[in-house]
Amino acid sequence: MSMSLRDQLLKAGLVNEKQVKQAGKQQKKQERLEKKGQVEVDDARQQAALLVRTEKLARDQELNRQQQAKAEQKARAAQVKQLIETTRLPKLTTEDYYNFVDEKKVKRISVNALMRNKLSGGALAIVRHAGGYEVVSREVALKIQERDARRVVLLNTPTEAPDADDPYAAYQVPDDLMW
Repeated sequence: MSMSLRDQLLKAGLVNEKQVKQAGKQQKKQERLEKKGQVEVDDARQQAALLVRTEKLARDQELNRQQQAKAEQKARAAQVKQLIETTRLPKLTTEDYYNFVDEKKVKRISVNALMRNKLSGGALAIVRHAGGYEVVSREVALKIQERDARRVVLLNTPTEAPDADDPYAAYQVPDDLMW
């Protein structure tokens, strides 16, 4: 059985019976005066407790918002990974490479002639995945770009028919031009 604080203080010898009775009378007197409205109720403690509760609630809401943002970011990353893995084109092992720029560095990926034309024409795109690069269709690259724009490395604009007013229309770019 646990003892009250009053009993514990008495047993330890920190207070005597007279002080205990006096404290009890003082407490009852204060309660009576508060009920009658003759003494102002000291609500500073209540206000402090309310302030602490509101601060804790705000802090909890902020932490909850941060956790939700992390969960959403993780879900977007999982969606991007799934998009890439399900729609990527198979890796080729040819001597023909397509060069592109990624973070101020020239990189290359093995392609065939058809893939080169589609990459140049904007029908295919190159995306970052698992420390390497993958080739995906334009539609998939646009979906990836909505979720995480940093993953799309190369997405050319689709080529259109030349304008009739174009003064350089007679000068065609050679097909075998490579850099």
